[in-house]
Amino acid sequence: MSSFIQIVATCPTRELADQIARALVELRFAACAQVGGPIASTYHWQGAVESAEEFVLVAKTRAELFDRAAAEIARLHPYDTPEIIAVPIVEGSQKYLDWIAAETQGA
Repeated sequence: MSSFIQIVATCPTRELADQIARALVELRFAACAQVGGPIASTYHWQGAVESAEEFVLVAKTRAELFDRAAAEIARLHPYDTPEIIAVPIVEGSQKYLDWIAAETQGA
């Protein structure tokens, strides 16, 4: 059985987050993606503490597609170091996990 993950990324605009979500689903690198926000992010960058409004993207997929999905996010993203992380899906309804597997088979 496949292992499943959620890929989390933040984006500077809603439009970009929506564009990346759509690309991941169209390429079948993710079965679905949600965009939320705005959120307030605070972080160190180039020696200073920065704050920004961002939008969070969460995509559901199979673990073996992480590298391909991460490459697509990085290709579309304007940040030098975008957040692209994977969180394991430890449990889920079997029907939902089967759906993720089916929707990402064509990747």
